[in-house]
Amino acid sequence: MIKSKDVLTLDELNKKEIEQIIDLAIKLKKDLKKGITKPLLKNKTLAMIFQKPSTRTRISFETGMFQLGGHAINLSSQDLQISRGESIEDTAKTLSRYVDVIMARVYEHSTVDSLARNATIPVINGLSNSYHPCQILADLMTIKEKKQNLDGLKLAWIGDGNNVCNSLMIGCSKVGISMSIATPKSFEPDSKLVKQCKNLVDIELTQEPEKAVTKADVIVTDTFVSIHDNPKRIKSFLPKYQVNSKLMSKAKDTCIFMHCLPAKRDQEVTSEVIDGKQSVVWDEAENRLHSQKALLVSLRI
Repeated sequence: MIKSKDVLTLDELNKKEIEQIIDLAIKLKKDLKKGITKPLLKNKTLAMIFQKPSTRTRISFETGMFQLGGHAINLSSQDLQISRGESIEDTAKTLSRYVDVIMARVYEHSTVDSLARNATIPVINGLSNSYHPCQILADLMTIKEKKQNLDGLKLAWIGDGNNVCNSLMIGCSKVGISMSIATPKSFEPDSKLVKQCKNLVDIELTQEPEKAVTKADVIVTDTFVSIHDNPKRIKSFLPKYQVNSKLMSKAKDTCIFMHCLPAKRDQEVTSEVIDGKQSVVWDEAENRLHSQKALLVSLRI
């Protein structure tokens, strides 16, 4: 069990709790491969609120609840009275009377914050414009599977200092992974968060991708342009911040490549890299299922 009611940024969890979730996720994955499932969340219901479209988040949470013996309800904004003016606060209070946990994938982080403040049940941030904690639990699980440990590794982030980068800084700093973050000027991650995480591990900011990946154990990137971003911003990133074979060669020979997906092939990463032997993106995608199951089991529901 974890102490926090909600998981909105990943900062709610301490090192021990993150490690326990990862270890449980690895166990649940091994059990599933052996055909072993246990109804650990029997008769429990998850409400999933989606303001943004989803592939991995929806399928992994819905499948995870099924495998744990529970039930998931998929709710778009149009399925809720939010679309007709009901407040987030009242929605949170109402859902708290029906279900056991809420997962919300939203545009503004203030929305999931408001849900958590007004719900009497746990709220999980399935993605907001500022943070993506569920992705980072899967990322850390994947790194541990591939590297056997977490403490003392170096992770290089290449591209936009976005919501994934923010939560990755929190997660890495908690478990002892140093980060070198290469972004174009004005695309750096949250400065207050950088300062906070620097108190725990080495966080380096640079505008030079080759410097960032030197001696890296893990290289991570994400899309430069999301659905609602101005496509013109792509000019700030290409070709310098593309992860390609030349850039991968500057890291350790044992370095792995990760991407939260969906990927825009031959923009932020070449097909040669994402389909190459150092890529673990499909294991990473699968691990969303296992790490989220472990998170759900660890919540007090």
